Amino acid sequence: MLTPKAGTDVTAILSGNLRDLGGLTVRRILPAPGLGPVGPFVFFDHFGPAAFGPGQGLDVRPHPHINLATVTYLFEGAIVHRDSLGYEQAIRPGALNWMNAGRGIVHSERTGSEDRRTGGRIHGIQAWVALPRNEEESAPTFEHVAAADLPTLERPGVRVHVIAGNIYGQRAPIRTKSPLFYAELRLGPGAEWPLPHGAASGPRSAALYVVAGRVGIGADVVGPGQMAVLDAASSLPLRGLEAAHAMLLGGEALDGERHIWWNFVSSSRDRIERAKEDWRQGRFGKVPGDEVEFIPLPDR
Repeated sequence: MLTPKAGTDVTAILSGNLRDLGGLTVRRILPAPGLGPVGPFVFFDHFGPAAFGPGQGLDVRPHPHINLATVTYLFEGAIVHRDSLGYEQAIRPGALNWMNAGRGIVHSERTGSEDRRTGGRIHGIQAWVALPRNEEESAPTFEHVAAADLPTLERPGVRVHVIAGNIYGQRAPIRTKSPLFYAELRLGPGAEWPLPHGAASGPRSAALYVVAGRVGIGADVVGPGQMAVLDAASSLPLRGLEAAHAMLLGGEALDGERHIWWNFVSSSRDRIERAKEDWRQGRFGKVPGDEVEFIPLPDR
């Protein structure tokens, strides 16, 4: 759900839609009807927290992507990523999996064998970043950055863990295709922290998503499961009304409209149609170690 705001530093508050994916609750914030991307971010899912018993786990079967980058970040648990380039990588809290789909890639996301044996919790965010038009058909790549290799900025009552891009003078090591920023923010009760300088100026846009707690922005209060889209001229600080956990995201506006259908994002509807037919006909690559199952092309 989108709640427009007038005359405030927050132009809209998004609540998203809850979905139950076989025992895993997902709150889909982006895309949102009536709102375009936040910078290059076209998709934003908050999944969990969820608990799996022994023998249970996450099983996202192999599926394709084109013309985007997937960004996976965990607060709890672990997920094993496998892709058609041959990468197999477990991601754990505070680390980053960045997969540039480019002209096409297939991947799966599952609970690893040891975590499946014991059971456990899973909680995190998956975001999609649309690629610039001149990079949409670039070669697919995969990069993993350990939590210790991502920059962290700490001040009294404030902790900022930079996931991607450049924010607060800190630059993450991942190579993005366009200027953006993505960071995890923790605020103590009463703590204040500025919006990133220039984050929402000119052709850029920014948003704050609250995972837990409440954050004040001027007269607005943003609660758990809500995303505040920020006004370009906003200079008010973020205030922790209680212990708060949030995500900051944004960057340069996209160079034109993007179309989204299932797992495909592109500036061209014809390109999406071609990707649909390629998946239907089995022309995408296989995922080594996960070749048997796949997610069929949906009917709509």
